[in-house]
Amino acid sequence: MDLTPSPRSRELERRLHDFLQRRVWPNEAAYEEEAARARAAGNPWQPSTLIARLQAEARAEGLWNLFLPDSPRAPEGLSNLDYAPLCELMGRVHWAPEVFNCSAPDTGNMEVLARYGTEEQQARWLDPLLDGRIRSAFLMTEPDVASSDATNLECAIRRDGDDYVINGRKWYASGAGDPRCAVYIVMGISNPGADRHHRHSMILVPADAPGITVERAMDVYGYDDAPHGHMQVALQEVRVPASNLLLGEGRGFEIAQGRLGPGRIHHCMRAIGVGERALEAMCRRLASRRAFGRALAEHSVWRERIARSRCLLDQARLMVMRAARMMDTVGNKAARTEIAMIKVIAPQAVEQVIDWAVQAHGAAGVSQDSFLAKAWAHTRTLRLADGPDEVHHETIARLELGKYRGEAA
Repeated sequence: MDLTPSPRSRELERRLHDFLQRRVWPNEAAYEEEAARARAAGNPWQPSTLIARLQAEARAEGLWNLFLPDSPRAPEGLSNLDYAPLCELMGRVHWAPEVFNCSAPDTGNMEVLARYGTEEQQARWLDPLLDGRIRSAFLMTEPDVASSDATNLECAIRRDGDDYVINGRKWYASGAGDPRCAVYIVMGISNPGADRHHRHSMILVPADAPGITVERAMDVYGYDDAPHGHMQVALQEVRVPASNLLLGEGRGFEIAQGRLGPGRIHHCMRAIGVGERALEAMCRRLASRRAFGRALAEHSVWRERIARSRCLLDQARLMVMRAARMMDTVGNKAARTEIAMIKVIAPQAVEQVIDWAVQAHGAAGVSQDSFLAKAWAHTRTLRLADGPDEVHHETIARLELGKYRGEAA
């Protein structure tokens, strides 16, 4: 299987690396300082002026909307395989993808609108998202049910004449804290009498619709991720036109599978990017610090951890690139085993590398003086986001056992 990105991808990777090196990586401290000033002023929920400036520069250099394949509205979009190495580069700094209009959950929501939206829905929501004028949120997880089994979702989407009325509570609605968030994609029950995989639908809900209350920001290991945010949202008798329904009643799971496949490639490659950065930081730290009469890098335990880190990251990258290639060539359904595998493999590998990097840094590794603590928190969260490890293990095992169906026990 050829996992070599196209010449266009390699050229964009070169240009992206140059832009990141010149304009993003040197501005990490400036970003944190801006965020600290916003907090001190009592309003962390405001867009970054630094990112806005960098977005204009990135767009001028043709580094914009690189993630969306096969869309006439975004001809610059790449295939999954071609986008993957670019995604890895962006992942080294957690806010970098937004500079290129390639950040979650907008990427997944734009995929949904591009694949399943009507012309009217695309004109109203997809075009301004592609243009970077608005942001969006995805409302799926709920606080009162085991959302790892999405058939448990209780949010109700009820038809009432020419409208749908929505009632429910969602949490960890990523992006809902951003004041530019203009639309939610909400998943809920529309057909309670149908079988468990055809009971749910997805619907577009304006963020300012009457009946919506953003109740609180949810922390992730103590980080609120302002101004992006992961919010708890209550929907009480929220009424939207029936034309806001995506694809049709009972097709929510179908849409979810189409949305989550590419998103898992993005999540995993961004994680590998931060894993590479953690390995670099670990090596530099070990080479520069001495303990017990010699450089830390000369101690065998650290040499073993460096070697294992390189193995873990390269193995994970190859698996993700293979999954991306399969999605491009045989489709998401045929690649579902590989997609499930990378969602288990990549976050666990990167979590381990970051953990070793924290250990190498000692107290500095858990402090605000290092990127490592926040990187670990985000990476650990990936083992829950887009389905927990256990669900993916179940999928992998079921598909593997399916190869032997009909054989004698």
